[in-house]
This record gives sequence, C-alpha cells and structure tokens, in this order.
Amino acid sequence: MSHKPLQEGAILIADAHCAPWRTSFIDFLRALDSNEIVTPQLILMGDIFDMLYGPIPRTYHYNSEGITLLNRLSERLEIIYLEGNHDFLIGDLFPLITVIRREYQPLLLTYEGKNIALSHGDSAMGMGYEIYTALIRSPIVLGFLRAVDILGGGFIVRWLEKQMKRKSHCRNIQNFEVLIESRLQSFNADSIDILIEGHFHQNRSFELPGFDYINVAAFACNERYFTVQSMQNKTLLHEAVFRKEPL
Repeated sequence: MSHKPLQEGAILIADAHCAPWRTSFIDFLRALDSNEIVTPQLILMGDIFDMLYGPIPRTYHYNSEGITLLNRLSERLEIIYLEGNHDFLIGDLFPLITVIRREYQPLLLTYEGKNIALSHGDSAMGMGYEIYTALIRSPIVLGFLRAVDILGGGFIVRWLEKQMKRKSHCRNIQNFEVLIESRLQSFNADSIDILIEGHFHQNRSFELPGFDYINVAAFACNERYFTVQSMQNKTLLHEAVFRKEPL
C-alpha cells in the first residue's frame, strides 16, 4: 500500500488550544495567509481549538475566524487535520481539508524512504478513557447536550469555557518516557519508523523498541511549531517559534 507523502517544508502544529482568550494561532494563520510564512503542507495535530465540536454549533462562533482562515488556506494549500479530544467531528466544517478522525489514527505518511505515523496521541489510554471518548462523540449524547445548551441559553458552553481557562497546558510530566513505553507496548510498529504525537505537550523524542518516538510541543505554551527537513542530518523536525508579539 502506498501512503501519502510528507512534504519537505511541511509545518506541524499541535495543541494550539485556540480560543478568544488565546489567539496566537490566529496570528499564525494570518502569517500563512499573507505568505509571511510559506509551506506546501500544513499538518494540524489535534486540539488546535480549545472547543470545537461539530454537532455543537454554539462552539463555532468562538472559532469563526480560525475556521474561515483555514478554509481559505485550504483552497491553495494541502491541510491535514488530525482530530483531538478538544476538536472532533469537524469534517463538515472543513470541506477541502483532509480530516482524520481518532479511529483512523495514526495516519501513515512517507518521507525519504521512512514510514512516518502521525497521531494526536490520545489513543491507548485505558478503558476508562475509551468509554469517556466514545460518550463525548456519541450522536445521542451530543444531541442531548446541544438541546440542553440551547434551552439553557448556552450555559454548558459557558461552563466549559470557564474550565478551559483554568487549565494549564504547560506542565512537565514526570517519567514521561516510561509512561509512553508502557502505553505503547501493544502498538504495532512493524511498518513504522517514526511515530509523532501531540496531546502530552512535552517536546521530547527518544527511541522505543522498533521505532523512534517524537512528542511535539504545544503551540499554546510558547508558540512552537515544527518544519519537516531532510533527514540527512538525522533530525526530521526543525523547531521554530512564532511570536507575533513578545511573550
């Protein structure tokens, strides 16, 4: 089976958690739109928006500018969007973007003869998480929540907003390498050379049995993004920092 190519100069962004109170990702999209930043391929690694749930229209207005910019960019740029746990069931919002749902991750790409697997990273998290993530994506559950939210004048989305504002995205996870190795014990790496994930926000890379593992940093923490470069220097991703204004 042939896989889609990962392009030289592609940009990977994970966990921007874009929201009205966190807008640096919007500035980044504007820079792409104006060609201040140029790439042939934009790969969004999930949790790009802090709250974007396809069946909940009230979440759209929180993100209307980001949705508009991404759709405009998709008319001239290949964009791949891996759904996360904060942004899911969004395919209908982005008609020209390749949206990869959780159940179809990891996405397999090829680059310089290597097989590269991309995933948001919230897989193999245990039975409790699997039940939770199935419930939050259930049409019945989401339909009920949408109806309650409408009848309540948007109180569910407002409550979620308060919870999101309190959440810290920039903490170090102790024994992260041990955690990932344990989590991926049953991962089928027979045809994979490199696995790249977001979700954990750690900006760490290390070798695991059979493949290399990369966890990219969260754009929400310090506006880091990653550009694909030739592997002749043994480094697949070049780290860059986008700062429209000093932090």
